[in-house]
Amino acid sequence: MEREKYFEATEFENIKELIYDAVSKYQEKTAFVIKHKKEKDISYENVSYTRLLEEVNQLGTKFYDLGYANKRVAIVGRNCYEWAITHLANLLGGMVSIPLDKELQVEELESCLVRSKADVLVFDEKYLENIEEIQKRGNVKIENYICMRPQEGYDDIPTLRQQGKEILEAGNKEFLEAKIDSYKMNILLFTSGTTSKSKAVMLSQNNIASNVYSMQLVEDIRKEDVNIAFLPFHHIFGSTCMVVMLAFGVTTVFPDGLRYIAQNLKEYKVSIFVGVPLLVETIYKRIEQGIAKKGKTKAVELAKKLSNVLLKFGIDIKKRLFQEILNELGGALRFVISGGAPLDKRVAKGFNELGIKVVQGYGLTETSPVIAAENVQKMKYGSIGFPMENVQVELYHQDEQGIGEIRVKGPNVMLGYYENEEATSQVLKDGWFYTGDLAYYDKEGYLFLTGRKKDMIVLKNGKKVFPDELETLINRLDEVAECIVYGMPDKKDKNDIKLSVKIVYDKEVVKEKYPTISQEELQEVIWQKIKEINKTFPPYKYIKNMILTDQELIKTTTKKVKRNEEIKKLLEQ
Repeated sequence: MEREKYFEATEFENIKELIYDAVSKYQEKTAFVIKHKKEKDISYENVSYTRLLEEVNQLGTKFYDLGYANKRVAIVGRNCYEWAITHLANLLGGMVSIPLDKELQVEELESCLVRSKADVLVFDEKYLENIEEIQKRGNVKIENYICMRPQEGYDDIPTLRQQGKEILEAGNKEFLEAKIDSYKMNILLFTSGTTSKSKAVMLSQNNIASNVYSMQLVEDIRKEDVNIAFLPFHHIFGSTCMVVMLAFGVTTVFPDGLRYIAQNLKEYKVSIFVGVPLLVETIYKRIEQGIAKKGKTKAVELAKKLSNVLLKFGIDIKKRLFQEILNELGGALRFVISGGAPLDKRVAKGFNELGIKVVQGYGLTETSPVIAAENVQKMKYGSIGFPMENVQVELYHQDEQGIGEIRVKGPNVMLGYYENEEATSQVLKDGWFYTGDLAYYDKEGYLFLTGRKKDMIVLKNGKKVFPDELETLINRLDEVAECIVYGMPDKKDKNDIKLSVKIVYDKEVVKEKYPTISQEELQEVIWQKIKEINKTFPPYKYIKNMILTDQELIKTTTKKVKRNEEIKKLLEQ
């Protein structure tokens, strides 16, 4: 099937051109909403596209005045307006922007600052204790620590911006006229993982701009939309999507935290968001639990069937049928993009049947990030859709089932890993980037992920097992919060592997469903359900062993399970 374009878009070489174009189109439209809280008083400040560019230019002008042109500016903090304008000032002035994970421990944060050779650090006052600990240690050569909001003893973004405004008014146009080299390193991003293993990915403005363009061609994002910035900006999908939303003329709001998802969706009448599967699946689980509590599960399933039948005749009554459910999500939510890990196809199907379009995208930090994605015209549950317009995808070394490693060529592919030629040469060969992910195409050309090459379990008989496939089904069980499937050496045959699962049970669900159950009884209840799942697979995929716990799995700050660390811990035990 040929790749199609559904929307018109203009291709830009860099982010500076893209932002100036967006501002000329959307001018007084709201780009960001800032929420102000003073005790019980809450107010909202709308920042227009015109004002956004003015304030980015003011901050950038002051950065130049302080001698930061061509320097490296690291950013650490929660998603907020100050984060956004700092990152954009770095890009529009050609400074290297280094988004850092706010969840990093002091040692890891310090290591990233040293390894990236950051000159300046812009930080959120919430992390002041960590920043002061780093300063005390004296291992980092930072010229200036700038706080996002006024903080005694530090320069801060509002004051620097005001000073930059005065410099601009005095006629200094050095920052405004800065020429951008679209193809040199302008962003340095660390991959998720522990610092010793994380790699610093070098991206250019053209890497990002090319990816924004390809998303504009196929995704149904509208200038009337309100987006909530759930994905952390230090994550490549988060920061690229921030630029995507600006390119489309969307209004972006900021969440108050995961506990306030439902409240924020209603508060801002959110119509679109980009999230990781964990978030998307959590929201769907809450919807299902709410329906079950009201005793309406059967009625909703019947309504879905009726709606699906009518849809075949071109009649769409989802909005009317499911308005009560949609109102629980604010009533305006229409489109969700899931990325970062595979999404359970049952969840995607469930959302779509309720009238909220959910599409899945796939990519990596090294590809700025999107390689392939579904769109509202071309969807198949469980697939990652089609390669983006300007991205070449091949499946390398395909086996007899057509499964091969995804390798990619295109303008979105990174420049390489910073000061790590050995790691770069392992993944970049003859212009191709080797992702380490395995996939296959179906007859219609849809791309399906099967798992990570390194996570694949090979049994003694040569059969291959992909943990993702089993984990998806186990995670659907009400009692399960999360799980990991792994191969445990078989005691009877040291050359073979016994498929095992570690399950973290959902304490709230268990308390509600089985208020007096013992740990042994719960183990048996869940084990019986695992045996039922086993029956849906050929015998070589049967899970033979189960560990049950209420302790969360080890994860990266982007909520991906650190599979290797978990398995190492399990084998040691």
